[in-house]
Parts: sequence; structure tokens; C-alpha cells
Amino acid sequence: MGPTEQAWEIVGAEGEAILGDVHLPVGAAHGTLVICHGFMGYKDYGLLPRLADAAARDGWIAHRFNFSHSGMTNRIETFERPDLFERDTWRKQATDLRAVLTSIERGTLASGGRPVVVFGHSRGGVTALLTTRWMLDERDSAAPDAQVTAASPAASHRMTDEQAEAMRTTGYLERKSGRTGQSLRIHRDWLDKQLADPGWHAMVTAAGRVAGADIPWLIVHGSNDDTVRVADGEALRDASGGRAKLSVIDGAGHTFDCPNPAPSDDLPVNTSRLIESTLAFAESVRA
Repeated sequence: MGPTEQAWEIVGAEGEAILGDVHLPVGAAHGTLVICHGFMGYKDYGLLPRLADAAARDGWIAHRFNFSHSGMTNRIETFERPDLFERDTWRKQATDLRAVLTSIERGTLASGGRPVVVFGHSRGGVTALLTTRWMLDERDSAAPDAQVTAASPAASHRMTDEQAEAMRTTGYLERKSGRTGQSLRIHRDWLDKQLADPGWHAMVTAAGRVAGADIPWLIVHGSNDDTVRVADGEALRDASGGRAKLSVIDGAGHTFDCPNPAPSDDLPVNTSRLIESTLAFAESVRA
């Protein structure tokens, strides 16, 4: 008998739904893992369900969820809500993650108790870091005890000047989903919010704050990541004052070589290495 899964739903940013799944271990749990997807990602993407399952097999309660403005529902073949995708911002994502963490602390969502570890892949890592800093600044007792950022950018805004100007001129940018073929809009509000409050969105500041609070932090990156270069992982480590641990997986790409959907049997070697590194780190926090 292995872990079981249950679907859940809570209210997120602007009253929109956060849809999630929890993986429950057999027997008593000894911690909680919260998994955040990246840009154009979703809770069922690639390695994320396999990470949650592996965590549950190791005795953790593991939550994976769709950000409320990801555009994704449980119909994973499409972005069913492109209108929500267009209106997404970092603050909305942070509001969602904070709602999940608060619901875990209050018992509205299943909890394996402390420690609570947040894992963020790609831009999910940005959200994890910004949210943790935000909750620390507000002395929120639901703030996580540790975090893992995997293939995460070192900045919340990496647009070129030309892209930024195009967004201001037209009011949006379009990105095509290679998975669904849909052209999805990103509203200029995403950029405007960052320009209006650069301090809140500053990854370097967030990294220093989180590390300064002695929050254990593992940075994982693939040496062959062409989407977010390993230099971003190095920059985050440096911004932490060297207190975060950087683990570079040799030869791994941005998704750590995991296809979408992940295979039901053996995982690619580098995907397994990411999962093993994450769970070993989580165990070290628990110890």
C-alpha cells in the first residue's frame, strides 16, 4: 500500500480558486512539503507529481497546486482560463502561496507538522523566495522553515528594454504555449507592479533577508539549463551571503530532463537526482 492522493480547493488572490492535490503518506507524517510550479506550469507538470509521491513515500505530507492566476484548471490539456493568466502578478502568486501555508498551519489543509519546506521550480522559486521574505517581514507564524529553489531565476524581471517598451505600448506581451499551442497574454500590470514597488520584488534583497533569518535554503540548478543559466543559481547563492547551498546537477536541463508527463516507471537520472537532493535536504532540516 502506497501514498494516497486527495484533491482540494481554497480561495486565493482576488477570490479565485487555488486547486491542489495532497499526497498522504502511509502512517504518521513527519513534515510538510509545498510544491510551486513555474511559468506556464501547473501542479500536474512533469516532475512535480513524482516529487510529491516520493516525498509521501518518505513520510511527508506533500501539496502541489495551481496558482489561482496560472490559467490552469484540472483540464490539463488546455489553459482553460487565459483571462486569469493575463492578469497574473508576483504579488498574486505570493498571496496564493501564503494562503496555502496559512491553511496548512490552521489545519484547513492536511499538515504533517513542522518542518514546512517550500519547493519552487523555475519562476516558482522566485515566488517561494519573495513569499518567504514577505511573511518573515510581517512576522507571520505560517512562514516556511526551509526552501528549495530549483532552476530559479535570480531576478523577478528579466525583460529586455525592447520587450518592456512593447508591453507598455500595446498593453501586453504574448507568449505561445508549446504544449497547447495557445497564444497567451501577459498584461502590462505584471511589469507596472514591479516598477512601482521594486523593493518588494528585489530578489537580492529577499535572498539576504531569508538567509539572514537562518532559513535553510537549497539552490539546485542544471549545468545545461539553457532557459535559466546556472549563473542565476550562483547569483542567488552569493546574494545569500553564501549561506544557501548550491547544488549543480551535471548535464541537467531546465526541467532536470523530465518529460511532461513524467514516465510512470523509471525517471531520467537527473530528475531522480533532483528529487533525491530535495528530500535529503528536507530530512536534514527535520534532523
